[in-house]
Amino acid sequence: MVALLSARRFHGLVAFVAFALLAVAFYMEYQMGLEPCPLCMLQRIAFFCVGVMSLLSALTGSVKVRKACAWVVTVLSLIGAALAIRHLYLQSLPSDELPACLPGLSYMFEVFPWQEIMQAMVMGTGECGEVHWTLFGISIPGWTLLAFIGMALVNIVIALRVGKKTSF
Repeated sequence: MVALLSARRFHGLVAFVAFALLAVAFYMEYQMGLEPCPLCMLQRIAFFCVGVMSLLSALTGSVKVRKACAWVVTVLSLIGAALAIRHLYLQSLPSDELPACLPGLSYMFEVFPWQEIMQAMVMGTGECGEVHWTLFGISIPGWTLLAFIGMALVNIVIALRVGKKTSF
């Protein structure tokens, strides 16, 4: 039973879920035609970082590295959750209270300094307030919030339990 509940397996599962969610995001973009807003892009980056760190932890034999990765993944997941909460907040605003829409990211990267681009991405734009897709009444950032919270909780448990004589 212990082998089924190892930190390595849980990190492998977290990595798989993070990369699967990225695959779903790319499917929604390229097959369903849903254009990602700046907050969506940042959440994708957070999922990628979570996936890479979790995969590193799953592949390492070092308990210290695994514990450090668990804390890093926890922080990354909490950052992703904060971005999703901001996104949900923007979606809850009336249309006249939404921030102004900005030009596309490719244009912004050519013209604006990176500090302004990052600020605009984190704060969100008017397009972040639009709900284009829901499942069971929950929008995409709602689902990403649930995923980030789940990943953070799993990694908190891993970080606190790894190296002990019990399951992890």
